[in-house]
Amino acid sequence: METDLNRITRDPEIMNGQPCIRGMRLTVRRVVEAVATHPERKDLFAEYPELQEEDVRQVLLFSAACLDDRTVDLRTA
Repeated sequence: METDLNRITRDPEIMNGQPCIRGMRLTVRRVVEAVATHPERKDLFAEYPELQEEDVRQVLLFSAACLDDRTVDLRTA
């Protein structure tokens, strides 16, 4: 499956070159955090009205692509 992540942008003049949404000052990291803290999409979009569903989809795809597939033991001591 080939995915066009055309909404994920990087510009050294915006947020120090961090990946952002559509050139806005809204980083991929911030959107991932917002998705986690607002499990209801309606709450997420109320908090971030500039976001669109396709933005969220691409943020999640981009984030998944950046993760390593290695296994990490998460047991607590």
